[in-house]
Amino acid sequence: MNNSIKKIVIVGGGTAGWMAAASLAKYVNNSAEICLIESSDIATVGVGEATLPNIVQFNRNLGIDETAFIKATQATFKLGIQFENWHPQNKQFFHPFADYGLKIDQVDFHHYLYRAQQTECSSQLADFSFACQLAKQYKFAQPHANPSTPLADYAYAYHFDAGLYGQFLKKHSINAGVNHLIGTIEQVNLHPDTGFINNVALTDGQIVEGELFIDCSGFEGLLIEKALHTGYEDWSHWLFCDSALAVQTTRVNPPEPFTRSIAQSAGWQWHIPLQHRSGNGYIYSSRFESDEQAKALLQTNINGEPLGEIRKITFKPGRRKQIWHKNCFALGLASGFLEPLESTSISLVQTAIAKLLTFFPDCSFNQADINEVNRLHNLELENISDFLILHYKLSARCDTPFWQACQNMAIPESLQHKIDLFKSRGHIAMYDQESFEHASWLTFYDAYQLKPRRLDPRAWVVPEAMLLQKLQQIQNSISEATIPVISHQAFITKHCAAKPLPQPA
Repeated sequence: MNNSIKKIVIVGGGTAGWMAAASLAKYVNNSAEICLIESSDIATVGVGEATLPNIVQFNRNLGIDETAFIKATQATFKLGIQFENWHPQNKQFFHPFADYGLKIDQVDFHHYLYRAQQTECSSQLADFSFACQLAKQYKFAQPHANPSTPLADYAYAYHFDAGLYGQFLKKHSINAGVNHLIGTIEQVNLHPDTGFINNVALTDGQIVEGELFIDCSGFEGLLIEKALHTGYEDWSHWLFCDSALAVQTTRVNPPEPFTRSIAQSAGWQWHIPLQHRSGNGYIYSSRFESDEQAKALLQTNINGEPLGEIRKITFKPGRRKQIWHKNCFALGLASGFLEPLESTSISLVQTAIAKLLTFFPDCSFNQADINEVNRLHNLELENISDFLILHYKLSARCDTPFWQACQNMAIPESLQHKIDLFKSRGHIAMYDQESFEHASWLTFYDAYQLKPRRLDPRAWVVPEAMLLQKLQQIQNSISEATIPVISHQAFITKHCAAKPLPQPA
């Protein structure tokens, strides 16, 4: 106990900083001092407004009341992502946070569906997902804690105002004892022998000492890179998008219970519905489109009145070679950034925090612990990267140089193996530290018409008439279950409507 961490310093606020502060405050439970240094001179990126389902449990673990959180952040619910114009143009498909159908005799459902589609069955994969059918009808209901059938088992996430979420967690963290310090770091001072961070010096002369430093300073990586020089792996040879334009607009339609991802000439456009406004942006590759072209495209394809100027964000897709080095742990954009295609940014903050808490150090900073966290995090990033690359590589779009380059690029061996295995026999390979489950990979294989040459032989044992009857029963059960569900807007109005925010003068 004498060797335990007594002082934790978090550099940077924003979503990552306050998520770390809230989590660490709960974990150390007053056994260590936590200080968060936030500069009033540095703006946060703050466009990460769509999430994955693990955010629900993250908030619960902090003891946050869901309704209070939703009202405070102007949040809406998210059943998944609707992909438009990805494969091919003028078509759309839905990526749900849910499975499809039911296993039969331990054989994955899609083998039976693909067998049935070879005969008279015209049903599609989305017909066998409750979440897909709710989204199609713009409906929402929270899943039952103990569903009577696996067909009713699905998850949800949120869309929220990232700035308001940071403020919400800030209040929560300060109430939990976190010391909030406003200041700008002028210098990071290292121990002359160990190279560990001793302290940070602020421009006003204050010296803030600590034993564990959490770098939430954004792309700059003030501690992990500028001070400790851990290095960065550039993945732009796989992920071409390196620029983003973002703008908030008034909301003109009831909020959809999903994020929209709309493929464009050199990337894709997002639409995120909140209670008080909409979030919009265009992620694109500067190799294939100029900023002026991108801005014109975004302005042409948004609804509602802009609530501010269009913001430009540039980034280098990739990862920090180590997110934990010596006594510094990097979170959020300081640890790297792929792109927001599947809303992984906030999720990666959560999973990194979870790894830190699992291997929380004492002042000896055991290198085996540090190595394991870096290993697990790197595996997680590689798997996410494979999933994102899949979106581009298998798209049938070839109408612009960007999409042609996506189809022609070399891909990681791990992803090629997954594709080849599904092509061969419909098997979906899953690796350690996967962020996206079996059904997510199936969504894209199916939407991109990657049909296997062979199916599981066991799927042919069931008599055809019985199989078709079973599929129809499943489809009917899902259709009937959606009938009493109310609209997404009606659910929000009934349970968690936020007060309108004051409009800027």
